[in-house]
Amino acid sequence: MSASNDKAAGEESLAPQETRIMDRWSYLLAWLGGCVSIGTFAMGSSLVGTLNLLQTAVAIAVGCFVIGVALTINGAAGHKYGIPFMVQARTAFGFAGTRFPGLVRAVPAVVWFGFQSWVGAGALNAVSATLLGFDNLVVWFVIFQLLQIALSVYGFKGIKWLENVGSVFILASLIYMFYAVITKFGGAIDEKITRIEGTWGMPFWGATMLFLGIYSTMMLNVSDYSRELHKQVRPGLLTTIYAMSILPATLFMGLIGLMVSGATGVADPIKVFSSAVDNTPLLVTTLLFIAFAQVTTNVLNNVVPPAYVLMDMFKLSFRKSAVIVGLLAFCTFPWVLVRDESASGLQIFVQTYSAFLGPIFAVLVVDYYILRGRRLDIQKLYDENGPYRGVNWAGIIATGVGAAVALSFSAVSWYASLLPAGLSYYLLMNHWAPCRRFLDGASGVSPSVPSGGRRA
Repeated sequence: MSASNDKAAGEESLAPQETRIMDRWSYLLAWLGGCVSIGTFAMGSSLVGTLNLLQTAVAIAVGCFVIGVALTINGAAGHKYGIPFMVQARTAFGFAGTRFPGLVRAVPAVVWFGFQSWVGAGALNAVSATLLGFDNLVVWFVIFQLLQIALSVYGFKGIKWLENVGSVFILASLIYMFYAVITKFGGAIDEKITRIEGTWGMPFWGATMLFLGIYSTMMLNVSDYSRELHKQVRPGLLTTIYAMSILPATLFMGLIGLMVSGATGVADPIKVFSSAVDNTPLLVTTLLFIAFAQVTTNVLNNVVPPAYVLMDMFKLSFRKSAVIVGLLAFCTFPWVLVRDESASGLQIFVQTYSAFLGPIFAVLVVDYYILRGRRLDIQKLYDENGPYRGVNWAGIIATGVGAAVALSFSAVSWYASLLPAGLSYYLLMNHWAPCRRFLDGASGVSPSVPSGGRRA
């Protein structure tokens, strides 16, 4: 299949992308703006009494470095060949089988799209009520969602400018919020956070995985983004770009969560800021930060993955797919998901799909680096009747094995699932005859050829 030479705004396709629209700085800022998770506040809050300020900062830095390495590793195929995740996964799962990892990535994205849009609309409604006296959450939710759909249809050209501009506002807001916390709670922070002994033991390493887990979904479909980056950027620099783009937002938000909760005893920093009625600028800045963070995160992380899945499964255009994703987010009923009684069900949902993230990552990495030696036959990746037709059950079974291990060791699920999934996939691909055709053209392993002279 021939590669596309150019694309207009919103004209994304599954074809190999030759025209790269992001340089290293645009790419860094896009990830900085798109990786702002409000849940990071809660991650920091959970470490109160366990780690001190320095240990928390180091744990976040270590976690971000691991994230950077993982994103570089799995995004290499997209960066080199210009292919998206749904095409990259065909070698490991097959044309039909790719729908499985695609749905594992897409369904949570749609759910979180709706959830985060409701949170963002709530923030806008609070600003409106504070400054204008207009209080109607449903109206703001509809407006907010339609705005995000409109931004989404511009594809990566729109994402590039949205994230680049948005990252500046987000970083400035976080610096202001960090300064406000230090100024207001400095004494309590010094006593309850800075001076405690903490630990560099297992709780410290558990904290690194805590912050790592926030980005585990993006580790799967990172090729969707790396295919837009200039080819001249080398892997070593790419790791630095990922780590240094994710680090600032994660560091500020994690430490703010830790300091606010440690100083006030309230786990939700947003509630603390919202109660600061004597500081309207801080309140408005915080609320606008929350709303804008939902936009930058949704457009990059929660629209692109399911849109590409729809494009692959139903042969739709990116614009139609993006609109459908936005409308599907309405159908997740986020006003129900945010209720306290929905927390346990939402937690089960997160734990269930998260169990498959590490195994799928491991399968993709083993397939690309070990079995194929980082060499892909692009023509065969787009040939529905070629060696990758149907389902590669080795990828499905290996993912199931890894998911079972992940559910058994929930505290370290992502790490624990990697070896079982990767090893299972390697053994199945080498010793199970029905999977051998998926190794057609693979250079890392040469399976034995049956007596007939051709691979089965």
